Amino acid sequence: MTWSAKQYTMFEQQRTRPVRDLVAAIPNVEVYNAVDLGCGPGNSTEVLAERFPQAHITGMDSSDDMLVDARKRLPTLNFELADIGAWNPVCAFDVILANASLQWLPDHATLYPHLVRQLTPGGTLAVQTPDNLDEPAHQLAREVAAEGPWSAKIGAVKHNERHTASYYYELLSKHCSTVDVWRTTYQHPLASHAAVVEWFKASALRPFLAPLADSEKTAFLQEYQARMTRAYPALADGTVLLPFPRLFIIATR
Repeated sequence: MTWSAKQYTMFEQQRTRPVRDLVAAIPNVEVYNAVDLGCGPGNSTEVLAERFPQAHITGMDSSDDMLVDARKRLPTLNFELADIGAWNPVCAFDVILANASLQWLPDHATLYPHLVRQLTPGGTLAVQTPDNLDEPAHQLAREVAAEGPWSAKIGAVKHNERHTASYYYELLSKHCSTVDVWRTTYQHPLASHAAVVEWFKASALRPFLAPLADSEKTAFLQEYQARMTRAYPALADGTVLLPFPRLFIIATR
């Protein structure tokens, strides 16, 4: 699966708001070395740099396309092509930011403690992950995948693991001095149902669309949009409010 920076940044303002809320909750301590894991086109890295302008900040992502945009946005910062799942740095960090990235990786019981071990004493792991697998947008994607003529290709697509707030609290409390976990549902106003589909094409629909031929992608998206139109009624002016729950974690070593 490839990532598209252009597709992702179509809704940059809405996608950046959660990371602003996350970074604002990081304890106000001296930060000398920070990293943004899964930095995407650099919007989250920019928020981190604004919060800690004195810090040395590195952005990491597995997508060359995303890194091209990130380097254009923030030419004075360091960006590296890297796999978060295999990340094993030689130095410790005062802040590790992972905004909407860890949900793409498996084995959170191992991953999250591993990230905490890369922190300096008193350092902070700041994580935001979508918590919307039970929302109609995801349920309908799974239904269309399973019921259409493409079911042999994508009917069994599953997202990587997600867990409850209590799971992450219990997991991280064993390794951290403090853990703060909360859930926020954003209500994103989008211009139309077509815009809602464009939103998910950049993220949740990627595993479904990637194996399909172009004609199949078109048919899949048409059926998906038809079902989304029924599930998310438009307001009088045509605006569609997209409820989007997200899980936040601030864990201090």
